[in-house]
Amino acid sequence: MQRIFLFLITNIAIMVILSITLRILGVESLLMQNGSNLNINALVIFSGVFGFGGAFISLAISKWMAKRTTGAKVIEQPANNVEDWLLRTVEKQSKIVGIKMPEVAIFPSTQMNAFATGASKNKALVAVSQGLLDNMTQGEIEAVVGHEMSHVANGDMGTLTLIQGVLNTFVIFISRVIAHVVDRVILKNQRGYGIGYFITTMFAQIVLSILASMIVMYFSRKREYIADTGGADLAGHQNMINALKRLAKKEPEPLPDQLAAFGISAKAKTSRSKLLTSHPPLEDRIRALEERMQQSK
Repeated sequence: MQRIFLFLITNIAIMVILSITLRILGVESLLMQNGSNLNINALVIFSGVFGFGGAFISLAISKWMAKRTTGAKVIEQPANNVEDWLLRTVEKQSKIVGIKMPEVAIFPSTQMNAFATGASKNKALVAVSQGLLDNMTQGEIEAVVGHEMSHVANGDMGTLTLIQGVLNTFVIFISRVIAHVVDRVILKNQRGYGIGYFITTMFAQIVLSILASMIVMYFSRKREYIADTGGADLAGHQNMINALKRLAKKEPEPLPDQLAAFGISAKAKTSRSKLLTSHPPLEDRIRALEERMQQSK
């Protein structure tokens, strides 16, 4: 809650400063001289509500959506030794990292994959695929689970949601300011908003959203290295390295978009798409762990 409060206060402060800056620079006066009546205060509030609203709604329903989109079944009572071991592993790691026991689920995929999601670190879901259970050793599975548990313990779901909310706010605000200027100042439309406003809004929002996604994905990639380190600390460096090497042999089936950032792996296809991928290349992650292991000797 403290992290959410600080992000909200920071976002409000930024938007207030932005509003004041536009006035100091004379943007509002310039618009008024050109017959424009843009209400910056109202736009700031509108942008903040819709920018954060969508992000928080997605976070609130993340577990429900994850179960629906992947077919993940929560283990209520273990049906076999593997499920019993998996529950005990998650329980052990949750005590080590200091969080409440998350829900543990298995989703029906022959590919090796896993993810974590949830509205908060104490109300999380950790899920692994059947393919991962079938094709990895216990040490490797424990490392993958540790990676996902580190995401949960570090509050990565909430952090990325808040970053997305801040960026959404700016995208909505700036795209509409640009569209307003185009419609009222350049096109000289003084009777409601014309087609120019709506076309400009859509175009500006698409361009700004792509730039915003690059920023979110940058932070996501950084969090992957931290989660790898957490998995290595919980299950051993060599187990974490071996798990990533096994994943590198065959790229896993992609997870739904809302879960991709918290899956164990996601690979960029081209150099351009690397800016929009949530994970660093597996080779880079393996190298980082090997260097850390060497330094610790």
